Amino acid sequence: MTNTERFNDGLKNLEKIDRQAGQAVIDSLEGLPQDIGRYIIEFAFGDIYDRDILNLKEREMITITSLLTQGDTAPQLYVHINGSLNVGLTREQIIETFIQAIPYVGFPRVLNAVTVAKQVFEERDEGKSGL
Repeated sequence: MTNTERFNDGLKNLEKIDRQAGQAVIDSLEGLPQDIGRYIIEFAFGDIYDRDILNLKEREMITITSLLTQGDTAPQLYVHINGSLNVGLTREQIIETFIQAIPYVGFPRVLNAVTVAKQVFEERDEGKSGL
């Protein structure tokens, strides 16, 4: 598979997950070295998200859990919480995923993730998220 095919596959997966926000993700990479954006699209969304064994819902659940465990990832959580909703996870499943992490990462990181989720939910309810 060529880099162009990987990039195109990555863009397709990003669109499935983030819909219109996919372009916002690409735009947010403006000003960074070009290779970083290409790596994100080709590797993360092209190579990894395009694998067959897990579906997009499962991948997004793993992604939001991984982001919450790292801490200090609010912008990425925002994108992937929206993406989780876009691929079919419910609000309840997202919150339950965060609750499951409490014994392993503690309340502060889970509360931070829940705060981002609350923002996403409110913006979607108000029609502001554009997703």
